[in-house]
Amino acid sequence: MATAAAALIARARREIQHHFFAADAVRPDRALAFDPDSGMEQRQFERMRGLGIIRETQPGLFWLDVVAYDMELRRRHRVQRGALLAIIAALVIALLLGAFAATSAPLAH
Repeated sequence: MATAAAALIARARREIQHHFFAADAVRPDRALAFDPDSGMEQRQFERMRGLGIIRETQPGLFWLDVVAYDMELRRRHRVQRGALLAIIAALVIALLLGAFAATSAPLAH
C-alpha cells in the first residue's frame, strides 16, 4: 500500500514538473497557469509551493525555480541513500549474528 502511494506521489510530481519544463516556465517572465488533474497533483503542487519550488508571479501564474527544485531533489536523494544504507547495515548485522549463532551452537550427539 505504501509503495502504491509513493508511486502516485512520484507520478503527480513528474506531471507537475513536466508541465513547467515543457513550457519552459522556469523564470518569472515565463510564468503560466496550472490546473491540477487530481487531488494528488493539487497536494503535490501545494507542497512544491511551500518548499519554494513553484513560485507565483501574480495571481494564478506560476513558474518552477530550477535551483530550489535541484536542491530538493538532492535532499530527497540523500534521505533515500541514508535509508538504503541503514537497511543494508541491518541486513549485514542480521547475517553476521545468524552466522555467529550457528557457529557457537553446541553440537548435538
